Amino acid sequence: MGSESGLSIYFSIVCDLAIAASKFIAAVFTGSAAMLSEGIHSVVDSCNRVLLLWGKRASGKAADADHPFGYGMELYFWTFVVTVLIFGMGGGVSIYEGVQRVLHVSPMQDPKWNYAVLAFSAVFEGATIRVAMREFRKANKQGGFWRAFRVTKDLTVMTVLLENAAALVGLVIAFAGIFLGNLLHMPRLDGVASILVGVTLAAVAVVLATETKGLLIGEGASKEVLQKIRQIAEHEAGVVRAGAPLTMYFGPQSVLLALDVEFDRRLSATEVTSVVDRLEKSIRNQYPKIQRIFIEAESLSKAGQER
Repeated sequence: MGSESGLSIYFSIVCDLAIAASKFIAAVFTGSAAMLSEGIHSVVDSCNRVLLLWGKRASGKAADADHPFGYGMELYFWTFVVTVLIFGMGGGVSIYEGVQRVLHVSPMQDPKWNYAVLAFSAVFEGATIRVAMREFRKANKQGGFWRAFRVTKDLTVMTVLLENAAALVGLVIAFAGIFLGNLLHMPRLDGVASILVGVTLAAVAVVLATETKGLLIGEGASKEVLQKIRQIAEHEAGVVRAGAPLTMYFGPQSVLLALDVEFDRRLSATEVTSVVDRLEKSIRNQYPKIQRIFIEAESLSKAGQER
């Protein structure tokens, strides 16, 4: 696990636990459904951070006989579990609590507790977003946020960042619901706020699940990378033609490449081997994440020689 991503997750866990405790206390004293939903949200966030830490650690295990390509995809599995928890326990429970409050209206107590806790939570959520964003920018120095989100294969920091952003949006919604509910003497608005918090969490879960799904079912490198790999191969002395590269991510830092190459048929087996070695070195120098390269030499296929 990288020290930077670990710092972001550990910091978020501490903040989320403190925020959750304050929200539940406020919910008990005020009877606010929105505040209860926010407390549940913070607990779910804390559990999610632990799962992300576990996924990070598990994905770093060395390859063995049972998993010859390593355990990198453990990270994607646990990230997907996190999205399910966000959708079900975070979004689902918040929507349920909000619907119950809308259907069964009860007067809200002194909202000052809520306002104090919301301000306290906003400060800590802002701090976690700042830490996560700093790590995100270090890892993605080029391109905008959404472009980086689309191309990144390490969803750990991205998940923390989106969850905390959703939490901050949820705080704004909760404040609006509580404030307007008391101002207009319409306690149902507190329930409506809880429903909106749930919808926000569900939306974040769907976005993360979509990105994680692609990696779980075997996402490959971008078209630009594939095109560059083919150019590297075809510019290598002794290579006549290179087929379309086939790639697959086995983790954020582990990519498999299969490449069909036609060599100059005048080359000897020893010369072809030298060309293959140079080609593999050139590809790895350009793309260090490509750790495993399998090259099929067309001119040698009849002799059954394959790399």
